Amino acid sequence: MQTELFPSFRRSVATVESDCGELAIPFVVGGEGPPMLLLHGFPQTHAMWHKAAPALARNFTVVASDLRGYGDATKPSSDGGKLYSKRAMAADQWQLMRSLGYERFGILAHDRGARVAHRLALDHPDAVDRLMLLDVAPTLSMYEQTDLAFATVYWHWFFLIQKAPLPETLIGADPEFMLRSFMGGRHAGMKAFAPEAWAEYVRAARDPATVHAMCEDYRAAATVDLEHDREDRAAGRILRAPLRVLWGEFGGLNRCLQPLERWKDYAPQVQGRALPCGHYIAEEQPDLLIDEALAFFGGAR
Repeated sequence: MQTELFPSFRRSVATVESDCGELAIPFVVGGEGPPMLLLHGFPQTHAMWHKAAPALARNFTVVASDLRGYGDATKPSSDGGKLYSKRAMAADQWQLMRSLGYERFGILAHDRGARVAHRLALDHPDAVDRLMLLDVAPTLSMYEQTDLAFATVYWHWFFLIQKAPLPETLIGADPEFMLRSFMGGRHAGMKAFAPEAWAEYVRAARDPATVHAMCEDYRAAATVDLEHDREDRAAGRILRAPLRVLWGEFGGLNRCLQPLERWKDYAPQVQGRALPCGHYIAEEQPDLLIDEALAFFGGAR
């Protein structure tokens, strides 16, 4: 399956150190040029980049990895999100890139991966050259502006953080139904997802350890991640790297928030715009995303 999705890429696994021991972080790498790390969102894997990565690899050395707990990455058992803070998940990815010899790199990240990228750029500012984030606003900002409209669109934020094993049990009863209802119920429907990529998402979600890890990711976002974000705000820590944010014109984020305005509180060098799509930009509008990435990171078709 990975060969079909990334035919010119090499597949490998990095071993990283963490508070819970060694973790395996699988990734694919291809192309040549300046390094670029691609991070996926929920409930996906690095397979979500299959439409954009080959074109980007003509200008960059592209590394697309699975986040801790997702795909084929190690899934440490956790309680209440303790092992799934964005700080811990960012450290995994930072170590991955260093293991490949990249001390400084760009990041293109979507959804949960964008939250990991935000933390990576804060905790390791010398490592991040430029940062492009897709269809997110800062976690703290989103929680602080929760209202009925937000809770309706982002219902899963409040479902997944419930105490284990409630959401795990309900999702585990029919993981594909959950994915199809959640992902296929958005703007583009199921047509956004190539069958090969969809099969990867379903395969991963059928593992109960993956479902638990995804819930822990969200539990961390509602607890320890907010603590870290508030500490940053109190200390005046902001993003130093140039930031470009893109979001879907027809997505929930655009309906509930003003993403660019929210990011201005966190980054002095931020620009961005809405694209004519929903949440899954890399799969709904890969050509527009590629053009945006080449213009921002530097490169040519």
